[in-house]
Amino acid sequence: MTIIEDRKVALLARVRDYGGPLNEPAVLAQFLAQVMHESGGLRYVREIWGPTKAQKGYEGRKDLGNTMAGDGKRYKGRGLIQITGRNNYRSCSIALYGAPDVLLGKPEMLESVIPACRSAGWFWQSSKLNALADENDFTRITLRINGGQNGAADRQIHYQRACEVLAC
Repeated sequence: MTIIEDRKVALLARVRDYGGPLNEPAVLAQFLAQVMHESGGLRYVREIWGPTKAQKGYEGRKDLGNTMAGDGKRYKGRGLIQITGRNNYRSCSIALYGAPDVLLGKPEMLESVIPACRSAGWFWQSSKLNALADENDFTRITLRINGGQNGAADRQIHYQRACEVLAC
C-alpha cells in the first residue's frame, strides 16, 4: 500500500472518531475538500518550507503563539489540515494526547499517518466548522483553515468531486 493509500484509509477511520455531522454527505464533502487541498491530495503532511514571505511572517506572530525565536519554522503547518503555530500545536496536543508538551516537544509527530488524520478531525471539530458546513459557508470554512482564500478554486473542485461520490 502506498503512503497516500495509507492516509486515505486512516483518514476515513478518523472521520468516524468525530461522528456527528461529518457523517452527513454534504458536510463530509466539505471536510474532504479542505483536507485534499491542504494536503495536496494527501501527498503532504508538512508545509513545504521556502521560506516564503508568508512563512517568514509566522515568526513572532503572537496570534499563533509563536513568541520564541524559531517558533515560525518549528511550528509550521503539519497534518492533513496543516496545523500551524505554537498555540494550535499545544491545543491539538492536549486534545490528542492529554498533555500540551507532546506535540510542542516533537511537532514532527503530526507528519505520521494517524496523528496527521486525527489532527485534521480535531481542527475541524475544535474550530466548529460543522456549523459553517451546515450553512454551506465554504468561504468562511476556508478562511478559518487557511487565513484567507488561497486555493479556493481547487477546494471547490475537490468539493464537487466529493459530492459526486457521496451523492450530496
